[in-house]
Amino acid sequence: MKRPLLLFLLIFGSWATVTAQKKSELITENNALRSQLDSVNGLVFEAQKDSRVNIAKAESLESQVNELQDANATLLKNLTSFAEVSSKNSQNINNALESLAEKEAQLKSITDAIASNDSTALVVLTNAKQSLGENAKITVSNGAIVVSESLTTLFNSDTDSNVNANSEPWIGKIAAILKANPAMALTVEGLTMTGDIDLATRQANTVAAVLQKNFQVDPNRLMAIGKDGNFKEGVNFKIHPKFDDFYNMVRKNMKN
Repeated sequence: MKRPLLLFLLIFGSWATVTAQKKSELITENNALRSQLDSVNGLVFEAQKDSRVNIAKAESLESQVNELQDANATLLKNLTSFAEVSSKNSQNINNALESLAEKEAQLKSITDAIASNDSTALVVLTNAKQSLGENAKITVSNGAIVVSESLTTLFNSDTDSNVNANSEPWIGKIAAILKANPAMALTVEGLTMTGDIDLATRQANTVAAVLQKNFQVDPNRLMAIGKDGNFKEGVNFKIHPKFDDFYNMVRKNMKN
């Protein structure tokens, strides 16, 4: 009886010892697993944290990319508009330059005509001084050569409108100057200081008629007018460019 009991106690003791050892090992293993789990949980937490940070960065970068795309689209649109405006401005500048060139050409033709008239006027002035003598009353006014003569020299009296025979040779010298300068015309101005414009006009017409009939001056080159002499009387022979031709030339150039 004692022997089986002893055997049982021995077996139980061995089992208790083994059980106690396994329990200790399980506790140790469990602690190790807990430690590993805590470590893994820490890694998972850090990974989740990094993931959230990376997601936030990705969303920020995506937003920046969208903004850059919008800005790029706006820039391209503005560049297109600028190119269109620049093209229009360039065309406007070219049109303005062409118009300016046309105006310069028009002004050059007018300037050349004025220069030509001035040169002709200088020639006329020289001819007048040579033909009429240094004592002749010759002046230059607005590009015209003005030769002045008294009423008593040209007419029988200052109230007469008939040219006297002695003055015709002198009038013939005026005709010779005109014939030598076919580009010029003549305005005969009758001047009065009494206010009798009709008399002054008749005197101017009479002189023009002598030039036409006696010296064959083209009537298209002649004009006769009477005017207030402002305390002066006499007759002015104003030799000047053909204003109609000059005006028509300017008008034609302005149209072109």
